[in-house]
Amino acid sequence: DARVTEGGLNVTLTIRLLMHGKVRHLLLPQQLPKGETVKKMREESGARINISEGSCPERIVTITGPTDAIFKAFSMIALKFEEDINASMTNSTVTSKPPVTLRLVVPASQCGSLIGKGGSKIKEIRESTGAQVQVAGDMLPNSTERAVTISGTPDAIIQCVKQICVVMLESPPKGATIPYRPKPASAPIIFAGGQAFTIQGQYAIPHPDVSPLTKLHQLAMQHPPFTPLGQTTPGFPGLDATTPTSSHELTIPNDLIGCIIGRQGSKINEIRQMSGAQIKIANATEGSAERQVTITGSPANISLAQYLINAR
Repeated sequence: DARVTEGGLNVTLTIRLLMHGKVRHLLLPQQLPKGETVKKMREESGARINISEGSCPERIVTITGPTDAIFKAFSMIALKFEEDINASMTNSTVTSKPPVTLRLVVPASQCGSLIGKGGSKIKEIRESTGAQVQVAGDMLPNSTERAVTISGTPDAIIQCVKQICVVMLESPPKGATIPYRPKPASAPIIFAGGQAFTIQGQYAIPHPDVSPLTKLHQLAMQHPPFTPLGQTTPGFPGLDATTPTSSHELTIPNDLIGCIIGRQGSKINEIRQMSGAQIKIANATEGSAERQVTITGSPANISLAQYLINAR
């Protein structure tokens, strides 16, 4: 819309947010205490907030309005997530508080401007806001959009969103954008001791409809594996024991590495045992906010290890 004011920011803008797993329930009305619902967020921020329907593990949250309303809505969402993190740490052994993390969905044609020449723009945003910002290298499935992950304190996230909005306004999308639409996904299926299991939360549940390995292999071909934030969706050639070994690398923020390793390595050893994959965590590098994790094994081992790491 052409409602530009002296500040140059009071225009109507749409920001798309991608939520996964337990995160999305924080915004669903029936889950929120004391009547704090999406309706309240809409009323207090003045933004239009819509959550995509369906039984998908992912939801798209669309926030539309003048930029000041968008900033207010993001502030309320970020603060809500921080409250949830604080609540989850009450009886936790984790000493370092994980940051609030949100994922934006941005047209790929705008990501170049967001990154800047030689990464100059994204570096400037990181340094001026204190937030961690990562732009996924690949487009989301069946779309021309990419995920932009923002981590930090609620205030850092709001400042970061403000700067991203400025970039999006200054560099509109080029050509048609095919929006990302989450698809329903089944839980990973593993085969052990002649029995098939699906992973539900922290538990392996027997899968009654699958007994022969050939049928499991067929199902595995149909169900894509769980993909961690910012990672490229890999192929899943099945659970055949003869599948060649390969390696997959991913990066994890230093703030989160503790909850993956666990006390005296208990959690990472559990993940190794459950997945059958070899998992190596690189030593911390001075000046880096991330740790490199290398997972080695069959594609099925790697997929299950990725799922379990992301669940942690």
